[in-house]
Amino acid sequence: MTSSGQRSAIVTGAARGIGQAIAERLARDGLAVAVADLESMRDELDKTARGIEDAGGRAIAVTADVTSPEQVDALVRRTAEEFGTLDVFVANAGIARVSTLLDMSLDELDTLVRVNLYGVFNSYQAAARQMIAQGTGGKIIGAASIAAHKGFELLGGYSVTKWGVRGLTQVAAQEWAKHGITVNAYCPGIVGTAMWDLIDEKMTEQSGEERGTALRRYSESIALGRVEEPRDVASFVSYLASPDSDYMTGQSVLIDGGILYS
Repeated sequence: MTSSGQRSAIVTGAARGIGQAIAERLARDGLAVAVADLESMRDELDKTARGIEDAGGRAIAVTADVTSPEQVDALVRRTAEEFGTLDVFVANAGIARVSTLLDMSLDELDTLVRVNLYGVFNSYQAAARQMIAQGTGGKIIGAASIAAHKGFELLGGYSVTKWGVRGLTQVAAQEWAKHGITVNAYCPGIVGTAMWDLIDEKMTEQSGEERGTALRRYSESIALGRVEEPRDVASFVSYLASPDSDYMTGQSVLIDGGILYS
């Protein structure tokens, strides 16, 4: 906690979409928040931080590429120096690619793995090292997906990386429990963000259908009858970041409106 007793958090991929919603929610929950994203997202990242501060919260904006262990380490150091400690790390940054397995190149798969899996690994590792050094425990939270529970056609590479996050989360939870660190992941479904707009665009290119068709088709499987919003994910991450989830670890939880059931 900070010297004032305020808890602190890092949220990666926070310039827009789910990451922005998570950062804003954690700030409303009373946490000081370091929002992080790529240098190319600097304007949107600064806007996220300003929005939090304008609403009465405390935030800093830090550019970092999660595929670089050095940059993630620097992000953690900067946050700990600014706020005093690191209590919560939300490894939200991720990307999607649409391709059949036969058409996918190793370079495309490598890009997905480096961002979605190595990026989460780098984040988990840097956060755990800081929390262990502090001796205070903490909450580490990762971005998985419904694709961590069921592989989806045309999203093969993405599915592979999200299954990896699920396994990584289980192992990290077991190894770091003795340090008072819980590790969990959230598994959204079809969220109304730029990522799903891209997925729909690429899927309809593959099928020759009209734009929006893929999104509508997948949305028909949602029991609650609506596309997920970033705030739906943020509300669950709020719980994972709170003391209410202290007895929960190693889980990758579906928060999808009722698409998959485990």
